[in-house]
Amino acid sequence: MTVYTSRIDTDAITALDFHTHVEADHHGHLSLDQELMDASAAYFRGDHPRTPTVDDLAAYYRERNMAAVIFTIDAGTGLGHPPLSSEEIAEQAAAHADVLIPFGSVDPHRGADAIAQARRLVEDYGVKGFKFHPGLQAFAPDDPAFSGLWSTLEELGVVALFHTGQTGIGAGLPGGRGIKLRYCDPALLDDVAADHPELTIVMAHPAVPWVDTQISIATHKANVYIDLSGWSPKYFPQQLVRQLNGPLRHKVLFGSDFPVITPDRWFGDLAALEIKDAVKPLLLKENALRVLGLGDVR
Repeated sequence: MTVYTSRIDTDAITALDFHTHVEADHHGHLSLDQELMDASAAYFRGDHPRTPTVDDLAAYYRERNMAAVIFTIDAGTGLGHPPLSSEEIAEQAAAHADVLIPFGSVDPHRGADAIAQARRLVEDYGVKGFKFHPGLQAFAPDDPAFSGLWSTLEELGVVALFHTGQTGIGAGLPGGRGIKLRYCDPALLDDVAADHPELTIVMAHPAVPWVDTQISIATHKANVYIDLSGWSPKYFPQQLVRQLNGPLRHKVLFGSDFPVITPDRWFGDLAALEIKDAVKPLLLKENALRVLGLGDVR
């Protein structure tokens, strides 16, 4: 077993993408079943191959002189689909530690087993955080049943990254394939942030249709951040643009949601926004480095 240790040259990289997906492993397994993959591809209308492996992600970001947080989602209970192995992802990321940062994922419904797995992933594999998708995983983050998991992540000092807002997975299918958007309301994270003040929480994506709630929580809770993945910047709600240029300038993180949105597209569309020059380095990597405890950023 190789324990991940970052070798990222934080001065040399141009940006740190906080939100990228491993969608396939070396055994040919996919992170979602084909129907959900197809629905997601149709929703985002992307032109990039939809199933990158760890090696694919490393090559892609190394070519662009960027670093990236990578993860899968363990939604075994919620979707009935076997997850990719977070352990394998972490081990493979260790071979690309100059460019990749592994997050794990555990199924909250597995209770004590999920807590034990989370601890192993941090202590034995070196993951730096965990990705949760309450809609796909079919759970409410503020349910007291999951507080033990949040306490464990708080103790371990790692990041909890939660999908918030609309999701393209299941979009356009009958009943959205049973995926309930109410679990993705960022308001459900307010209790988690309040009850676990040392847990760093990142709300993934502009949380349409709850952006104002998201802004309020990130403003109110020092331990809560927002990654800007999953939406082209040209579609960012105006109130979010105003906040990231002002009160939230230290709380926003660049993320693409690769492969459904590429960094190339994201940066191309960002150029059309009026982002203050002083905010750009914070948004592109400095805030993320601080959240992850990398480099000398204060």
